[in-house]
Amino acid sequence: MVEFPHGYTYSAHPVACAAGLAALDLLVNEQIPQQVKAMAPYFEIAVHGLKGSPRVTDIRNYGLAAGISLEHYPDEPLRRPFELGVKCFEKGFYVRWGADTLQLAPPFVSTEAEIDSLINAVGEVLHEIN
Repeated sequence: MVEFPHGYTYSAHPVACAAGLAALDLLVNEQIPQQVKAMAPYFEIAVHGLKGSPRVTDIRNYGLAAGISLEHYPDEPLRRPFELGVKCFEKGFYVRWGADTLQLAPPFVSTEAEIDSLINAVGEVLHEIN
């Protein structure tokens, strides 16, 4: 035997399979997809409320996921999204960034108040950057 026979999390390891099944049970039993479907229109209105903010060139979303395209510094498309991400983190929110976008994906169980807090923080940060 060349490998230590401990198994891998991505090759039908019993613990990984049990965790996956438990996660699926939670999604079904707690009706998480229905919660996302109900909250998505609120999130869409909130995130598109950032249109017209400084440096925003486009906003798109699907469900509880959104991408905010940003005007970038010349020859530095990653810099502004990185700066925004750091400032959001300083305000208590982790957001992803990549290329010239800020990417939002709040938890499936987010409330309207939590979405408002996220969008308000992003809006504040957009007004703080150069």
